[in-house]
Amino acid sequence: MNLGSLKYAPGSRKNRKRLGRGNASGTGGTSGRGHKGYHARAGSKHRAWVEGGTMPIYRRLPKRGFTNIFKEEMQIVNLERIARLQLPEITPEILYQKGLIHSLSIPVKILGVGEVKEPLNVTAHAFSKTAKKKIEAVGGKAEVL
Repeated sequence: MNLGSLKYAPGSRKNRKRLGRGNASGTGGTSGRGHKGYHARAGSKHRAWVEGGTMPIYRRLPKRGFTNIFKEEMQIVNLERIARLQLPEITPEILYQKGLIHSLSIPVKILGVGEVKEPLNVTAHAFSKTAKKKIEAVGGKAEVL
């Protein structure tokens, strides 16, 4: 069996509506659009946020908190994932190649979750205190870019 030999089950495919083909077809005359009104006209679009006279949901819901516009976005990598790589030298480029980060343009921060057994030379934009302590405890270096 292959994809080319598959057959449709009877009744699984429905014919499309043929609009404006006479009153006997069931969709003649107004072609299923009703009489007059915005949606009977050509070019009318039903936007998801338009609720037709009802107060829209984005105005009904309370607004809380604020967004810090100065927040620095960081990509975080835990020590346990770096230890699994078993490489002596770790840089953002290597982390990108191995799929641990998704972009080289966003800074990388190393967090101290997990244990490191061998000494590593880790280069990143930022380190947590525990990550730096754990890397240096086994004789490695934590270099800030």
